Parts: sequence; structure tokens; C-alpha cells
Amino acid sequence: MTNITDKLIAKIDEMNNPTVAGLDPRIDFLPDELKKTATTFEGCAKAVTEFNCRIIDSIKDIVPAVKIQSAFYELYSHYGTLAMDETAKYAKESGLIVMADVKRNDIGPTAEAYAAAYLGGELYDYITVNPYPGYDGIKPFADVCAKNGKGIFVLARMSNPSAADIQNMKLESGEPLYMHIGGLIEQWGSQLVGENGYSAVGAVVGATNPDEARFLRKKLPSVFFLVPGYGAQGGKGKDAAASFDEKGKGAIVNNSRGIIAAYKTDKYKGMTYYAAAREAATAMAEDLYSALKNK
Repeated sequence: MTNITDKLIAKIDEMNNPTVAGLDPRIDFLPDELKKTATTFEGCAKAVTEFNCRIIDSIKDIVPAVKIQSAFYELYSHYGTLAMDETAKYAKESGLIVMADVKRNDIGPTAEAYAAAYLGGELYDYITVNPYPGYDGIKPFADVCAKNGKGIFVLARMSNPSAADIQNMKLESGEPLYMHIGGLIEQWGSQLVGENGYSAVGAVVGATNPDEARFLRKKLPSVFFLVPGYGAQGGKGKDAAASFDEKGKGAIVNNSRGIIAAYKTDKYKGMTYYAAAREAATAMAEDLYSALKNK
């Protein structure tokens, strides 16, 4: 069957670019002309929406997807929620795959409500999900994915340093917890594998842990990876390449600050924020292409 991950892979192949731009705008990322209007929650939300739309216009022909981190919108109450949805709508109309980084989960009716809220409509193609409740929490999301042609990325091995305190804990079998979670993710998505061999139930695997990503990639041939940690968190193209299969497929790499705040760096000094975003996105694509070629 064709699933959302097949569509994502087709977009990646079309642009020869396995990257997703993270639209996680903070007020200090905005240029001065937009900061002037960001004095209330409503003003902040409107400024963020304008900022996002200009970036989308600048990168939509070179980047296959965007990822929207809900926390940076929830800051501004219901105005922020509207800004998040407006950003997603604009990205969808621009032909992009849209991911919502919400890390939701629970059990029973609550999980069903979360699944319907984010995957029941047209705006979001994927969301991120916490595995902690187990299958009781995952099933409502997987059911909606099957019904509506959507996808989820389940947290497996995150990119922040202290994630190892929990995710690298050894089970009685000697297997680290992140590997056990990876195996569960593959089971949870086994009925949603698409024509390219990848499921609509994917995994979040940080670029900052390339050895662990390599182990997971080998163990989970049907699981597509969302790879955070590139750029500001220290991950490089060669690190992110560990999450890809031998054909250079099976993953998409996120970069947020490195794209949307690129104009604040010396490398892109003097450029508009949206022009710098395009240049940074292009440079990232070239870095990944080189790393995957060498791999």
C-alpha cells in the first residue's frame, strides 16, 4: 500500500534533499521590523506567522518538509495555536509535508482525542509521539494513521545529552532501553508498511548519537527515522548519515535554528532572514549529500 512515508520519500527524491526545516521561531529570531509588532500575544503570533510564511516561500522548492514545534506557539495562548495552524496551512498549500512536533500521548479516550486533534484533519501529515504508555497509547494514533493516511514518529533515542540517563539503561537481557523501544516501534507499525518498505510509524533518532543510530538502522529496516540534533546541537552530516540505509534512504534530518536564524550568523551577515534560510538549507543539503555519498 501507499502510505504517507511513501509520499515523503517521493518528495525527498524529487528534491534530492532528505531535510526538514524546523519552524521554531523565538521572538529574538525575528528581524527588527517584525519585533516592533510583537508586543502582545496577538502581535507575537501574527509576527511569527509572517516570519514563517516568508521562509516557506524561500525554501519550498528545495526542502520537502517542515516541522512545527508546538511549544513556540503555545507560548502565545490561542493566538499562538492559530499561528501554528496558519503556518501549517500555508506550508501545505505550498506543497510541503508538514510535521507537528507535539510529543503527545496518553491512554484511552485521551490518546484518541490527541490523535483526532492532530491527525484527524488536513493540516498535519505527521506528529511526534511519546512511547511511555506502551501500545495502549500508540494504538489510537496508529489507527488514525491507517484511516487517514497519516504518520507518527515515536521517540526512541533523543539528541539531548541527558537522554542517555534513561534511554541507554540496560534491561535484564542486556539490551539498552532505546533498542527495546525501537523493536516495539517496528512491531507497532508492522501493518502500515508502504511500497518503499517503510512504515507510517517511524522513530525519532538523534544525529548526536551516530553509533546508536547505526545499531537502530540495522535492527529496524522498516522504520523511517526523523533525525533531530543537526547543527546547533552539534550533529553534522556524517553523524546524521548513520540513520540512513545503504541506499541513502530511510531518514529525514531536521534543522531549526540553523535555517530560520541563519541570517544572525557571520556566514550570512547582511542577508535577509529568508534569503539566508535558503542558503543555509542548501548548504545543509550539500553537507548531507556529501556524507551519504562517502558512506
